[in-house]
Amino acid sequence: MQFSQTHLLGIEPLSPVEITEVLDLAEQYVDLNQSERKHADALTGLTQINMFFENSTRTQASFELAGKRLGADVMNMAMQVSSLKKGETLIDTALTLNAMHPDLLVVRHPHSGAVDLLAQKVNCSVLNAGDGRHEHPTQALLDALTIRRAKGRLYRLSIAICGDIAHSRVARSNILLLQKMENRVRLIGPPTLMPAGIADFGVEVFDDMAEGLRDVDVVMMLRLQRERMDGGFIPSEREYYFRYGLDAEKLSFAKPDAIVMHPGPMNRGVEIDGEIADDINRSVIQDQVEMGVAVRMAVMDLLARGLRARRREAGKGVMA
Repeated sequence: MQFSQTHLLGIEPLSPVEITEVLDLAEQYVDLNQSERKHADALTGLTQINMFFENSTRTQASFELAGKRLGADVMNMAMQVSSLKKGETLIDTALTLNAMHPDLLVVRHPHSGAVDLLAQKVNCSVLNAGDGRHEHPTQALLDALTIRRAKGRLYRLSIAICGDIAHSRVARSNILLLQKMENRVRLIGPPTLMPAGIADFGVEVFDDMAEGLRDVDVVMMLRLQRERMDGGFIPSEREYYFRYGLDAEKLSFAKPDAIVMHPGPMNRGVEIDGEIADDINRSVIQDQVEMGVAVRMAVMDLLARGLRARRREAGKGVMA
């Protein structure tokens, strides 16, 4: 096994070999999920706790389904109404969790770095389900699997990520992963929605959709994250759609076989035209949802293998 990570906190620590191992295993789980049986025993006897400090119906459901299909005991903690609302610190929460002896902890948090802090304090493997503007690693991995299945490879492609780059942890994780796999990455959006220091990312930056989409293989649209905006980042949704929303005219500048992606939830008529989103010949948006369950199964399987191996080694040390 080439996957040596104790946690999955981001794409940054992963090597191309580890990324490929996750995707290869996920392919097996795609087949399993499409079969009648749909269940395996990779997490049998293990406990998975999902802690979502931010609401996310699809990501939480995907992790829950992934854990149950692998045989884990899965518990969802409603963090919005938890002890944190009563003043408990994240460290105290970690100590409480340790007393429950979980094996896998899935965390989404509104503050960048909070998931990493928890990982330092708990005695289990931690999966980052999105932290602030930092990273969303399983989204990037499921996007990678979707691209690889649609295009037949995950290298030397031209990929455009369009929209609200500044507030998007999805964009950051995808940039890191796609560059590790030797792809050409373009970012398209208004200057107000580009992060500071974007020139250091090693990407091409455009504020014109026609120019940015020219001859790309993949068009990845992003959600406008209004909940993270504290000012006038766009003049209006109508103006935004006119300039940066994906429609047939703008898509015509990409390659004829270019695929269209969106991490969801979509704002139709703002980020993307509904007909484009539903075009079975171009859109792989529903495939992304399906790949999400398989990728999360693969990641938890690999982390569980490492967890069990470390515990066996620790047991030998005690016996010695």
